[in-house]
Amino acid sequence: MTEILAPAPAAPAPDYDPRLTNADLAPLRQQRWGAYNIVAFWMSDVHSVGGYVTAGSLFALGLASWQVLAALLIGIGIVYLLCNLVAKPSQATGVPYPVICRSAFGVLGANIPAIIRGLIAVAWYGIQTFLASAALDVVLVKLFPGLAPYAVTADHGFLGLSLLGWGSFLTLWVVQAAVFWRGMDSIRRFIDFCGPAVYVVMFALCGYLLAKAGWSAVDLNLGEVTYTGWASVPVMLGAIALVVSYFSGPMLNFGDFSRYGRSFAAVKTGNFLGLPVNFLLFSVLVVVTASLTLPVYGELITDPVETVARIDSTFAIVLGALTFTVATIGINIVANFISPAFDFSHVSPQRISWRAGGMIAAVGSVLITPWNLYNNPEVIHYTLEVLGAFIGPLFGVLICDYYLVRKQKVRVDDLFTMSPGGTYWYRKGYHPAAVLATAVGAVVAVFPVLAKGVPGMHTAAQYSWFIGAGLGFAVYYLTTGRLRAALRED
Repeated sequence: MTEILAPAPAAPAPDYDPRLTNADLAPLRQQRWGAYNIVAFWMSDVHSVGGYVTAGSLFALGLASWQVLAALLIGIGIVYLLCNLVAKPSQATGVPYPVICRSAFGVLGANIPAIIRGLIAVAWYGIQTFLASAALDVVLVKLFPGLAPYAVTADHGFLGLSLLGWGSFLTLWVVQAAVFWRGMDSIRRFIDFCGPAVYVVMFALCGYLLAKAGWSAVDLNLGEVTYTGWASVPVMLGAIALVVSYFSGPMLNFGDFSRYGRSFAAVKTGNFLGLPVNFLLFSVLVVVTASLTLPVYGELITDPVETVARIDSTFAIVLGALTFTVATIGINIVANFISPAFDFSHVSPQRISWRAGGMIAAVGSVLITPWNLYNNPEVIHYTLEVLGAFIGPLFGVLICDYYLVRKQKVRVDDLFTMSPGGTYWYRKGYHPAAVLATAVGAVVAVFPVLAKGVPGMHTAAQYSWFIGAGLGFAVYYLTTGRLRAALRED
């Protein structure tokens, strides 16, 4: 049982230090989200172009279909369990991810995980906006064929993106900012619609292809089975690690959403239905749909937008592509807009509001030219591995501190005080053990990713998140022995 040693106030308490709080970072007045809202959150996270491409790529690893499904189920099962661990402290206290990190990193040191997670969210925000804009490109070219030449980067483009691509990207950039600006209630209503809407289109697309090809054309192996017996085990483990890495971002800051849960039981139910159940169903639907593109179109297509574009109906193309666009906007807002909004606001609560933090992320997402980070499978995996190396240690430190060091005891008021006598003041607001654990975990985890040419490093790079999380957890636990002893005496 989580023990809150001071009740969360209904609004920022008068004695909360303004350098540590604003209306967005303070404990919530009310927690209203039920299980469906959490399910819809995960649907928005999974049901995107990126989710489709990632799930489809796993079935092309050279494994038998049952092995891929087993890897998917194990991977998403791990994500489910880890999300429950992250959810509990924020749901119990009503504070977002960067604030609960003050328990481990110190009231000022928590800016370290906040900035790291915020920068990672900026990268993902740009990537998902690019993927959604590609779907919009399809719609525009179908409706206005004269735009087709402007979709060719070599003829009309700069910085690696076509002129039409720039137009679509910036259009969606503005749309997402407008949805975000309306606040959390509007975002909740938006994501409640997005995830289920994609299922409607996915089942319709699958039904259309089945009518064209028939059930006999379904083949759950999207590529040749090249790994059998014990040789398939490392590939399966790599697939499991890839699933965890894909969800590592929203998993780390899931507290930004679980804080709205009316109860921890509701959050766990939403996680179960939204992760293992939903992800497995979506993955099977993806591979069935993708496998049918071979007999219908003569080639394997793992991009849902490209599949929709082959349909001989303008209405169907527009509806399908727009739905995937909206769904990708949904994941972008929940996973990559809200997180940096809290994270950057946390750095300077009185100068940077929640909305201002989100806009900082939006501007940064353009500057990194995200289309260059997600333009082929090798780059996709490299991006996931690098991000996982930095996210893993933050996860390990947070979980170790909350469950093993502090035994689920949180002094909420002390999260918002700069007093040297505060529980989370440590050394001038920083906890050296957490900083050291994060640094060690990140450096060791990212090394195999950057040194893939060295024998054995390519395999180790697949597990960057696990390496970082494990080392962060272990180093933090080993360096907090005196703190644990003091807590036992207290």
